[in-house]
Amino acid sequence: MSGVPVVKIRGLKKAFGSHVVLDGVDLDVFRGQAVFVIGPSGSGKSTLLRCVNALEPYQGGQIWVDDYLVGAEQKKGEWYEASPKVAAARRSHIGMVFQRFNLFPNMTALDNVTAGLRLVAKLSKAKAKTIGMDLLDRVGLAERAGSYPAQLSGGQQQRVAIARAIAARPSLVLFDEPTSALDPELVGEVLDAIRDLAADGMSLLVVTHEIGFALDVADMVHFIDGGKVVEFGPPQDVLKNPSEERTRSFLSRIIAQGAGQ
Repeated sequence: MSGVPVVKIRGLKKAFGSHVVLDGVDLDVFRGQAVFVIGPSGSGKSTLLRCVNALEPYQGGQIWVDDYLVGAEQKKGEWYEASPKVAAARRSHIGMVFQRFNLFPNMTALDNVTAGLRLVAKLSKAKAKTIGMDLLDRVGLAERAGSYPAQLSGGQQQRVAIARAIAARPSLVLFDEPTSALDPELVGEVLDAIRDLAADGMSLLVVTHEIGFALDVADMVHFIDGGKVVEFGPPQDVLKNPSEERTRSFLSRIIAQGAGQ
């Protein structure tokens, strides 16, 4: 981990109509750091990721990724909303893993991983296949390269989605509650794949409800509630000895829910 921020968010504001979802969020992800975001449903966690990836516009503040302002571009000293073409080009440097996998059902696992390499990066089919097979092997699915999503378990589909997200060697990978759609017995294999990425020094911004996983893998944890960062710091501090009552209340509910399952 270095002192160079990959992501710098300052005063981020996002609303849907009159409903304020993010209200002045500040957050940094330094290079090689795994930053986790936790909080109750509706607190703005997933919206935060979508703003970072330029999938949602925002109304105030700034998001910087790799020294460019997300959602905007500068022309002759003035800032303007980024064109779709510019936004798409910048998004190519960010990988994202969604809750629901978002794989193409008519493509094999290998084709899902390599589609961006062939169509966007313009790599040859042979070169893309070599990279794709290496990535599938990395997530333990080389033998399922020819399988279609419907032939894979939910955990396997999510691991294919992880391989796809890192195929273009992005500077940042976003995870939006990557285990929330999985049966409990499949969660571990996906968490192991993310753990390997963190161990390799990839820059990660992870929204999750897996508190134990955050405690084990995160470098920093941000607790968001009501669209605001209530508390942040090292996982041992935030998750084991939180200073804010709202954080303590949230964690106690999560622990109680886990005990009841």
